[in-house]
Amino acid sequence: TKLILLDSLLQEMKMRPSLSDKWLKWLKLNWLTLATLAGVVAGILVGIILKALESDFSPRTAMYVEFKGQLFLRMLKCVIIPLIIPSLIASIGALDLSLSGKIGLRAIIYYMSTTVFAVLLGIILVVSIRPGLGAGVHQQDPDTNHKRNVLTADTLMDLIRNCFPPNIIQATLSQYQTVIVQPNDENRTVPMTEWDIKENWSNSTNILGLVVFSIVTGIAIALSGSEGKPLLRFFESLSFVMMKVTGWIICLAPFGVFFLIVGQIMRMKDIAEEFEKLGWYFGTVMLGLSIHGLLILPALYIVFTRSLPFRFLSNMSQAYMTAFGTASSSATLPVTITCLEEKNSVDPRVSRFVLPIGATINMDGTALYEAVAAIFIAQMNGIYPSITQIIAISITATAASIGAAGIPQAGLVTMVMVLDTVGLPSESVSIILSLDWLLDRFRTAINVLGDSIGAGIVNHLSQKELQKMNHQVRNERNGLNGELVEMQTRTARDDA
Repeated sequence: TKLILLDSLLQEMKMRPSLSDKWLKWLKLNWLTLATLAGVVAGILVGIILKALESDFSPRTAMYVEFKGQLFLRMLKCVIIPLIIPSLIASIGALDLSLSGKIGLRAIIYYMSTTVFAVLLGIILVVSIRPGLGAGVHQQDPDTNHKRNVLTADTLMDLIRNCFPPNIIQATLSQYQTVIVQPNDENRTVPMTEWDIKENWSNSTNILGLVVFSIVTGIAIALSGSEGKPLLRFFESLSFVMMKVTGWIICLAPFGVFFLIVGQIMRMKDIAEEFEKLGWYFGTVMLGLSIHGLLILPALYIVFTRSLPFRFLSNMSQAYMTAFGTASSSATLPVTITCLEEKNSVDPRVSRFVLPIGATINMDGTALYEAVAAIFIAQMNGIYPSITQIIAISITATAASIGAAGIPQAGLVTMVMVLDTVGLPSESVSIILSLDWLLDRFRTAINVLGDSIGAGIVNHLSQKELQKMNHQVRNERNGLNGELVEMQTRTARDDA
């Protein structure tokens, strides 16, 4: 017996992973994050050293250095449409809109509402704080920025027009823009409302039109039942294949980011001022995430459940820590489900239906981050977004956060998409990447927080539906039991 026990103990010790095995496993999971961080740090150091050796570089010299990074950026832009659009269609098309009716509707309304709240909060903060202008924020005058001749009514109508492109293929290449031209009338000053109106198609992708088309297509697939499954499988397959391609491109991120950052620093006139702006940017994002996660989401829980959220939130602490450590909502999903069902007594039918939807379409932290980052980059480049551009950023950031589910380094891909939508320089994304690895973990924790609170609210509001479903199951079981008893009685009579 002692020998058997000793042998089992030895086998158990062999099966236990050693410290080196744990480190190797951790490195395999996080090597890309570490490599990208190393590329960011190396790019900053090399850029500062080059700036110290020579304070002023010609644009051509900076262009030579940025060349390899530009290739990486071009590859990212290349996969935006074939990646985001199928992912968005597949995410919405896979939703079972008929499942327990009101339960599914409540979940979707909650997720869409909180994502919109997050985007609006981010925009309010970044427009108020203006981190892209640094310490001299309150001395700047937005009116000094060059503005083209255009009426507010025209820009708002252009926004709506672009949501409904006349040709979906054309929408991948250009978007509509109204141009007003001053008539040649030397005798009087003609008001802008009487200027000539002309159509113009700019050479930039109409992301809004593609997003609206994708959402409508996804809803149509979800409502088509079995007849829509083949099309859904096509988009899911296309999304899967493009994720593979994106994964290969993202593996080049450490090198691409290194050369982009070096080139950007070489173009800077005052390095200290630019890094001060990054500090303001980091503070703005963290303030937004804190307000959304610590005030808005708990307040929603209090309003709908009429109970304090402290115990509920403390029971989910393991899920938040896992989200922060892995920077992945999908990887945290099993832990989130376990915490909700075992510690917070959420019905499994709710948690296992609501959380997968949340991991797909609810990205509050990501949406807030992308809205802040887009306007921050505009401010850094001396651009003051109009109300129309801010609306476009809001819609695109919301849609991008939905279509980004499961994509490796999703923030990098969708950030380029948001910048392209409003015509901002996508090269500037390299600057904020120096902080992205850390902010990614915070916004993932907020994503998981939003998912778990959503499940708690939906569970509370859906008690009547859950009881009705239990009653239906009980009646079906009683009916089956009655039929079984009747069959047994008949059999006994026949035998007699």
